[in-house]
This record gives sequence, structure tokens and C-alpha cells, in this order.
Amino acid sequence: MDSKKLDQTDIGILNLLQQDAYITLKELAYELKRNKSVIGERIHYLQNSGYIKAAVALIDIKKIRNIFTAFPLIQLANHNEETFVAFQQLVSEHREVMECHHVMGQYDFLLKIVVSDAQEYNIFLRRYISTLPYVVRVESFPMLAEIKKETCYAL
Repeated sequence: MDSKKLDQTDIGILNLLQQDAYITLKELAYELKRNKSVIGERIHYLQNSGYIKAAVALIDIKKIRNIFTAFPLIQLANHNEETFVAFQQLVSEHREVMECHHVMGQYDFLLKIVVSDAQEYNIFLRRYISTLPYVVRVESFPMLAEIKKETCYAL
């Protein structure tokens, strides 16, 4: 990662792109009161330096199909490097696992798993997670409703 400190123009670009990745250079330049070429150079820098990882379209999956979302907490039997690497590799291989967070406390990992229904979730857990020899405990929290979901970080 580059050690350059981001200035207000960089922060402004990041804030605006988080809100709408389709915003044009012209619109960015207008909003930030800068020249289009300056904005273009800054975006190029932010992308090449890893500040901007990707530009994606956020879809409303419920308009396409039904989903079941659950947040299982996973407790591992031990905390050696091999176990952590094996677990992280396993969850990385499954598209159903949308997020994996290493957490502090009684549990080691918090996952976000999205499948079509509770039965598919149960099958997924039994087939890929709870049968692992190093998984001691799985506690699931099925989602009832999504109250708030932000994709923009406060900068």
C-alpha cells in the first residue's frame, strides 16, 4: 500500500464513488470543484494503490429469488495456525459463505451464509461445517429481517 496521505479530493472521490460507482468524471469534477483530468488521475491512483478494490452493482436479490440468510458463530477446538488456515480455506471455497469474520470471544468466526431456504442451510452446515473435526460448536442466528445495510464507509 502506498504511504501517500489522502487529501480532501481523494476522500471526496471515495465518498462519491461509494454512493454511486456510475457517477461520471464530469459529475465528480463538478461536485468536487476540480478539473476532470485531475479527477481521472486521482481515480487511477486510488485504483492502482488499492484504495478502490472494485466497482460493483448492488442487486436486490429478493426480486430474483427467495433467500435464507443466517449468521453462524463457529468455535474451533484449537487455535493453531493449521486449523485457522484450513477453516479459512474451506469457507473461501463456498459461494454460500458471503462473509467470514475472525472474531474475539467465545467463538472464533462469524459467517454470513446465504442459501435458498432453511433446509439448504441445514444441509450446508452438516455437510461442510459442523462435521469438521476441529469445529467444536456452531450457533446459528437466522435472519428475520434486514433493518439496515450500508455499503459506504464513513471517511
